[in-house]
Amino acid sequence: MLAQLAGGSLPLTVIVQDTADFDVGRGQQIADDSLEWSWQLNCEIVPTLIHRAKGAEVDRTYGWFREDWEKLSGVSGLGADLPASRPGCGSKTQDPGVADRLAIRFGAVKFNSREVEIGESEDPIEACHERGWSDGLPVVPPTPERVYRMLQGTTRKADEVLGLMPPDLVPCTVEKVAINAVMAGCKPEYMPVVLAAVEAALIDEFGMHGLLCTTMFASPLVLVNGPAAKRVGMNSGVNCLGQGNRANASIGRALQLVVRNIGGGRPGEIDRATMGTPGKYTFCFAEAEDSDWDSLAVERGFSADQSVVTLFAAEGVQAIVDQKSRTPESLARSFALSLRSVDHYKLVMHGDAMLVVSPEHCRVFTDAGWSKARLHEELGRLLTLPGKDLVMGAQGITEGMPENFAGADLPKFRPGGLMIVRAGGPAGLFSAVIAGWAASGPTGSTPVSKEVLA
Repeated sequence: MLAQLAGGSLPLTVIVQDTADFDVGRGQQIADDSLEWSWQLNCEIVPTLIHRAKGAEVDRTYGWFREDWEKLSGVSGLGADLPASRPGCGSKTQDPGVADRLAIRFGAVKFNSREVEIGESEDPIEACHERGWSDGLPVVPPTPERVYRMLQGTTRKADEVLGLMPPDLVPCTVEKVAINAVMAGCKPEYMPVVLAAVEAALIDEFGMHGLLCTTMFASPLVLVNGPAAKRVGMNSGVNCLGQGNRANASIGRALQLVVRNIGGGRPGEIDRATMGTPGKYTFCFAEAEDSDWDSLAVERGFSADQSVVTLFAAEGVQAIVDQKSRTPESLARSFALSLRSVDHYKLVMHGDAMLVVSPEHCRVFTDAGWSKARLHEELGRLLTLPGKDLVMGAQGITEGMPENFAGADLPKFRPGGLMIVRAGGPAGLFSAVIAGWAASGPTGSTPVSKEVLA
């Protein structure tokens, strides 16, 4: 049949992936041992017949279907002794992992990062530990194939510079982020969320450098709103602040590894935290958006159908246990008393806070017709405190506000300094306060939001 084709009016080139024990007549035969031809021609099925003219593809047909081959080639009576049709089989370029290796070998992506060769006897995971690329837990070795697959999760170019990552102010590229996302255990579909988190960390108002240098307990908290959270399977429900969800764990960890491995933010060097926080491994979750309350992203000016990452300079999680309040007024007072302890009972406008309201607590408010805005308003009233009780020495406590505030009523949080999100499992009358870094506002860190782009 191939000899018949070669005798037609069009020149014939036969690209062979395996055996060559057949006659191609006057046609040219190419042994494609490296699979470069097959890859460049995007061959998925063997056989594939392609009609090219002036260096460009005109048409193609897959498998062996006599009618289609005759139409494409203009040669009639092809393969009279062959069955009328055979579906063919997969090209070798479709074997597991082969397409990625070919794409790297033949130039679909050009990596700019330095490739580190390790010895045959070295364990790749241990090699990452020894070279200081780990946060203390095992990382996934970032092979070229894994990094290439990670880059398939975004339409952005590998060499795009997102900004200068502190503290070393090193150019942070999409490729560098992909490498650290691999090490963190991300899936490629997480990349847009990871990139948004990294870009948010680069916004000046977030103060990433200061957050790294502080002796306080703080670390970036990543909150995700919108369709992307569901699309990548993030947890906003049971145990959302804990372990067990790959997206939550690896997206937050990827940001931390970017700060460490690209920016140079390593403990004992620029990271001078007195004690630190487990959040420096990962601190990432999604907001539950299945109630009438506006999401944090909507409150911050985005639409409900936008995917948004918000970064908050957070410290630890403090439980609010109130299993008896059945009115919004009572529960709001419980929340206010718990929020007063952020940083210190007598310090105001020092740190921001995030109030995480569980579904059962949220129901107390929604059943009474309270919106999130109404709760904000009530907490603002309850958290406006008499300065005489907060100044240094008051109530026998040396810590406190300067004496000149004694005659004023002082708000616990600066405007916009208290964020309320809804998350958690459906059972349990518990909520939580996540305190913010004491250096909040223009001189420290301000929560920032960034839309997730493909």
